[in-house]
Amino acid sequence: MVCDCLAQDSEKMKAMISFKKRLEDQIERLTQEANEAQAALDTVNIILLEKGFKRGDIKEIPATGALPKEVVLPKSAKELLKSKVTPVPATESETVIPLKTMNEEPLALMYFEKQSIHVMPDESKKFSVDTPPFTNFLVEKVFAKMQEKDKELVRLGQLTPDKMFSYNIVRECDLIREIIIKNVDEERVKELKSSIRWTFEKMYEKMKSA
Repeated sequence: MVCDCLAQDSEKMKAMISFKKRLEDQIERLTQEANEAQAALDTVNIILLEKGFKRGDIKEIPATGALPKEVVLPKSAKELLKSKVTPVPATESETVIPLKTMNEEPLALMYFEKQSIHVMPDESKKFSVDTPPFTNFLVEKVFAKMQEKDKELVRLGQLTPDKMFSYNIVRECDLIREIIIKNVDEERVKELKSSIRWTFEKMYEKMKSA
């Protein structure tokens, strides 16, 4: 009889320990989600404040998932890349996405407008257009490929010239200051996010080993 009681107590103890572990995991997950949401909110608030908005004005902006048309990310917002901001899971509805290495090292900041993207490289890295694979991969194989495809669609009359994919690399000597990409649909956004992050990560690896 005593053995039976001890066995029951042991099973209850195991159940309580298992329940405690589930609660701890749930708290950890919720805490992480809260931190990610706060990091995203802090980033958006800084950008809005740098553009001259007062906190009281923010509520007047329609919650469309994107900033108003023609709003360009302030250059001073590049400083956000130097902080260890927790990355937000990438979705098409996001406006600002930090691009980082697998080790959480900041690479660039992507700011989305309705059909355009602004890529702001981390200034502390001093990314150069001469560092592979920027030109031979990102420009010649990704950007050029998209541009050529749209040129063919224009030739066939299936796309108007003003809707054709285009890009502009803003440089200071050989340093990349900004990449402006226009006329981007949802399908291309996914490819561009992946290709740009991979390119800057490979560039950073080459710069560190040089």
